[in-house]
Amino acid sequence: FGFCYWKIKKSKTYKEILKKNFGSEGATLESLQFNLATIEAATDKFSIENRIGKGGFGEVYMGILPDGCKIAVKRLSENSSQGLLEFKNEVLLIARLQHRNLVALLGFCLKDQEKILIYEYVPNKSLDYFLFGSQKSRVLNWLERYKIIEGIARGILYLHEHSRLKVIHRDLKPSNILLDDEMNPKISDFGMARMVGINETRGNTNRIVGTLGYMSPEYIKFGLFSEKSDVYSFGVIVLEIISGKNIHSQCESHESQYTGRLLSDAWKHWRDERLTAILDSNLTEAGSHGEIIKCIHIGLLCVQGNPGARPSMNKVIQYLNNDSMQLPIPQEPAFFIHSQMEPAATSREMEAPPGNHNQYSINKMSESIISPR
Repeated sequence: FGFCYWKIKKSKTYKEILKKNFGSEGATLESLQFNLATIEAATDKFSIENRIGKGGFGEVYMGILPDGCKIAVKRLSENSSQGLLEFKNEVLLIARLQHRNLVALLGFCLKDQEKILIYEYVPNKSLDYFLFGSQKSRVLNWLERYKIIEGIARGILYLHEHSRLKVIHRDLKPSNILLDDEMNPKISDFGMARMVGINETRGNTNRIVGTLGYMSPEYIKFGLFSEKSDVYSFGVIVLEIISGKNIHSQCESHESQYTGRLLSDAWKHWRDERLTAILDSNLTEAGSHGEIIKCIHIGLLCVQGNPGARPSMNKVIQYLNNDSMQLPIPQEPAFFIHSQMEPAATSREMEAPPGNHNQYSINKMSESIISPR
């Protein structure tokens, strides 16, 4: 009788936690809630030996459940840049999303001061390790890079058009692209993602979050985010994959704090028809020249200053899969906001609180430490 009473009381406690934090949607998340003791046992009480990653949010551990299933446990620290709001946002969003190019959320734990997310275990490291890691285990060949580009594109397309929700990720970057044992990319970290109405084309916010270099100029300047904001981030990642250079490298001016020199260099080499100067020196495969040139072209189309000129992700997939399709000529990449965004700026200024000159702060999220996940 005592055991049954304890079980019932414990169940009520879990339900109360769900209702308090997730409201009416809490009932749908009950099956995803993990017991803290189960997670501690799986990770050997968050031992250093099981730690596989660290970032501004906290730490990531590898764990093994009683059934032998490997998991990745993301434990948010108390002073994490990703707070309770982002934690709840990620749970509510990714629990409803299923795609081979998105990391799968298996569950979560929210108890006292603990905020923990449990994901599928992805054995290879994040994309930034293979592109920029100081201790590269091996160099990605072109077939792998093309597969990663296409996989990321399909994952973003699912978020924008094919899921039950219309989701803008807002923080796409190589450290948020995990790679499985077959080098398939999986988009992760949905704490900053926002849902918009199916028929909405954009939203705005007074709280700018994300990572400099990957954020579109209209988002940095006016807080305007849309599908084209993610397209911009995708374009930056494509050019990084092809060049092997980090967007943050060689920042020498106020202008380059948003773009580095990668975009300007890629544009100059494209304009001067010196395309080989863009490529990672490790890309030597014969027969892939046409695909590489096409991907450079797509990357430059995605980072154009005018959001309306950037292609949709649906169009990007068509470009990748149709060799006979003629691509438009790209305009110069975005560095600062262009005049075509000024009407939107007026709209946002009217919504900002009066007298608030510091309307937003940029969240300079830390780069992930290079370690397996």
